[in-house]
Amino acid sequence: MSFPEALSRHCPRFQIAIELVGRRWNGVILLALARGATRYGELRDDVPGLSERLLAQRLRELEEAGVVAREVTPTTPVQIRYTLTESGAALVEAMRPLMAWADRWAAPPADQSAT
Repeated sequence: MSFPEALSRHCPRFQIAIELVGRRWNGVILLALARGATRYGELRDDVPGLSERLLAQRLRELEEAGVVAREVTPTTPVQIRYTLTESGAALVEAMRPLMAWADRWAAPPADQSAT
């Protein structure tokens, strides 16, 4: 049995959480929401390199997971705001030690090491 299989067998909730945070762009989207970005355009601007299609997909996934809430205001034009749920805010807090570890130990990608 591989390590991921053993881990998921013994810690299924941990596996769900780590896959949610580890999915490409999800962590950055959650951090943008924690910093106060709420509208789609703000999120798109806060996460350069993320396509609009993929941003929409990831927001739906995070909403389905219960960590992001989507609020629609029926105005002209329709206004949509995204916020962290209580669960999402707790997840961001859980990510902070990982961010501290990354600041100390993770090497930047080769194309960003000079910045």
